[in-house]
Amino acid sequence: MGVISTDNNEIKLFFHSENSIGKQIQAYVSASEKKLLAIDISKTNVTGTQWTELAAGLGIPISDLINKEHPNFIKNYGDLVDLEPEDWLKILDKQPEVLTTPVAIIGKKFVQLTSPSDFVKYIEPDSKDIH
Repeated sequence: MGVISTDNNEIKLFFHSENSIGKQIQAYVSASEKKLLAIDISKTNVTGTQWTELAAGLGIPISDLINKEHPNFIKNYGDLVDLEPEDWLKILDKQPEVLTTPVAIIGKKFVQLTSPSDFVKYIEPDSKDIH
C-alpha cells in the first residue's frame, strides 16, 4: 500500500497553477461529477515518497516527470543531464514548475494529462440516469 490513497469516487490531481495547461486541466477536472482533491504543487509540498509513488503508478522513471526543456531547468542544469533518482526528486522539490504535465489519479489509475480533453478518455460514463 502506498502513501497516496486511491478511491474510485475521487480524482486526485497534481498540477502547477502557474502553468496554463495545469490551470486549464484543473478547471476541466473540477467540472467532473467525481470528488476532486486538487494538489497545487506551487503551494503544497509533495514529498519524495509521493513523487516516487506517482512515477511508479505511471510506470516511468522519476526523471520523466521533469520537463528537461523547461527554461528554468535548462538555466540551472544545462541541456544534457544524467542524475540519480534522488537528485531528480530534489529538482521536483525545489522547482515544482518543471513538472512535465499534470498527473491525475482516477480511481486506481495513474495518468499524465497533456490537455484538458485527455481527461475525458479516463472518465467512465455515469450510467445511473440511463433507463
